[in-house]
Amino acid sequence: MRKGWLWVAGLVLGLGIIGLTGCQAGSSTLGDLKAINIGGSQQEGIWVNGTGKVTVVPDIANLRLGIEAQQVSVAEAQTQAAAAMAKVMTALDNNGVAKKDIQTQNFNISKVTRWDDKNQREIVIGYRVTNTVTAKIRDINKAGSIIDAVALAGGDLTRIDSISFSVDDPTPYYEEARKGAMADAEAKAKQLAGLAGISLGKPTFISESTFTQPPPPSPVFRLTAEAAAPSTPINPGETEISISVQVTYAIK
Repeated sequence: MRKGWLWVAGLVLGLGIIGLTGCQAGSSTLGDLKAINIGGSQQEGIWVNGTGKVTVVPDIANLRLGIEAQQVSVAEAQTQAAAAMAKVMTALDNNGVAKKDIQTQNFNISKVTRWDDKNQREIVIGYRVTNTVTAKIRDINKAGSIIDAVALAGGDLTRIDSISFSVDDPTPYYEEARKGAMADAEAKAKQLAGLAGISLGKPTFISESTFTQPPPPSPVFRLTAEAAAPSTPINPGETEISISVQVTYAIK
């Protein structure tokens, strides 16, 4: 039995000596905390990020609007909502909003309830029909007058949820922002190369991401025929189109 234990101890000691020898012959040891290069290669080059921004005035207004009707029965609520929405659609058409630029976003029928204290339960007192659409207004100067027309057509059932702004064709602005982003990345890489005392090579990797920062949408508000009498002022403000690039430059 003692011979068996001695044999095992000798084997462990021998493996430990081999392990120590391997560490001394390898690329690093735990004592000096050097990194061990397992893969045999490392990424080389100068990695930089560049950003290009272009500020533009939006030329499209996106209006989110709808009709909300409440009656004692579903049929009555639907009839009232449909009639009001038909008038709203006519108002949009008369003001130059094409049918292809109008899209239904939500149609909902829900119960309206109240709490009955006597019987300690909810009771149904009616039904609410909501029909919401988005309308793309391509003549942004007419946005205010279109809101006024919609509010007048839908009357007290009109709901204007929000208005936001965008650019119909952002392609040329993306191209301009992209040029700025690459120029920004190259300037940073040249500075880093100069500080490091090395020569900058050609790009070996490029990655792009885009971002558009529109003006914040207007908060929810509701218009009635009476409220629509004065002209509604609409100001599109400015939209910022931004492109970021990550570029890797080789080292000569």
